[in-house]
Amino acid sequence: METTGVVRRIDELGRIVIPKEIRRTLGIKDGASLEIYVEKDMVALKKYSTMNNLVEVANIYSETVYDTMKVELFITDRDYIISCPNIHKKKYLNKQISKFLEECISNRTKINEEEYKRLYFTEEDYLECNYIISPITANGDVIGLVILISEKKLGENEKNIVNIASQFLGKNVEE
Repeated sequence: METTGVVRRIDELGRIVIPKEIRRTLGIKDGASLEIYVEKDMVALKKYSTMNNLVEVANIYSETVYDTMKVELFITDRDYIISCPNIHKKKYLNKQISKFLEECISNRTKINEEEYKRLYFTEEDYLECNYIISPITANGDVIGLVILISEKKLGENEKNIVNIASQFLGKNVEE
């Protein structure tokens, strides 16, 4: 762990302010949740994702969909790609999502792109594909996205796969 050299005083309500530069560097937005860790005399903060508990389930779902339907399913939280098929793991897993995907989360956007189009997963990396994007909603908040991509034309089966995944993941976070 590296020091920043920044010292902050705790106010009478027990609050401290995380400097804007540090928040910007770490991608911590207003309203973000932070998880608190304590070890000996140290307190550490980590960006919290409600999707952390579902990574294993998301991976199993993603791989099962690929094995049975030969379509690729990506799952994100609000910041990162948390699950994708094995063929894309090195390139995309745990990478920060693109501004386009962030906007899909902010605007609760559902997309069914039936024409081959460029889809940016990160700011630098994209795939040319047909795709469906559906937000994952839990307790009224969008907590991530389910993205299905394919080289083939997408139909009702693919729409159903995405809808089931987004509803299933959202309900599991709520419980």
